[in-house]
Amino acid sequence: MSAITEPATLQRSLQDLAERPPQRDTGAPRHGVRRLARVLGYVALAIAAFALLVPFFWMVSSSLKPANEVFSVPVKWLPETWDFSNYVNIWTHSNILVWIRNTLVLAVTVTILQVFTGSFAAYGFARITFRGRDVLFLAYIATIAVPWQSYMIPQFIMLSKMHLANTLWAIILLQAFSAFGVFLMKQYYETIPEELSEAARIDGLSEYGIWWRIMVPLSVPAIASLTLLTFVTVWNDYLGPLIYLRNPDLWTLQLGLQTFVSNQYAANYGLMFAGLVISVVPIAVVFLLGQKYFIEGIATSGLKG
Repeated sequence: MSAITEPATLQRSLQDLAERPPQRDTGAPRHGVRRLARVLGYVALAIAAFALLVPFFWMVSSSLKPANEVFSVPVKWLPETWDFSNYVNIWTHSNILVWIRNTLVLAVTVTILQVFTGSFAAYGFARITFRGRDVLFLAYIATIAVPWQSYMIPQFIMLSKMHLANTLWAIILLQAFSAFGVFLMKQYYETIPEELSEAARIDGLSEYGIWWRIMVPLSVPAIASLTLLTFVTVWNDYLGPLIYLRNPDLWTLQLGLQTFVSNQYAANYGLMFAGLVISVVPIAVVFLLGQKYFIEGIATSGLKG
């Protein structure tokens, strides 16, 4: 009877099964899917990087073309003759040094003030317990959702009555405080153990001392992130200076570059693109210097997407 297995045969089969090396689950299909997903991810990132770099490449290329070749048809991605006169002319025939000075003053001053006020206020919201703290913080953060265009006219009237319009102080005072900066710093402060503050209080350190001597040194990544974001925002700001700065000696780089395009038919795009390339250099330097801390600060403050 084939359905009945003899004891000796059964024992030999079990012994063979026990001596057989275990077959490993290679997971080949899952490994192949992961590899395909990784390749597709790299391809998507490469396409996105290419799309981001094309305008920058076009800007640099156009800055090295004569004005009549910038928008020639068909498109010339590289200049037929490399013309560096745009960089010479923009330094000798424009007020770019004054524009850069004004932009640098605004960007540096506002960045320092935003880091100071944002860090100081964030410490209060993160470490000081007082009645209505969470409601006040929520109301303050909610102002991020209010567009500046909705209240810029009352703000302009107020600053004009204070005789601050047409001065750099108008831009500095408007941007010295940032709800986003407070939010960013508070998120980072909450990652620092509370025990450090408690130990400092037991040792007799005041709240101001705890903020300055403990929290600020430990929050370098968040400060670097806020510094970079604020500097770039102020450096690239166009609407604020356009509203408040009417004196050409107070113009920023963005307002000054706009003068190269007086109308659709009278524009020196070669000079404008040369100015745009120059305007990108400080931002690139700041980003390269703080890249490591910027990424760390974004990752640890809960702002990572």
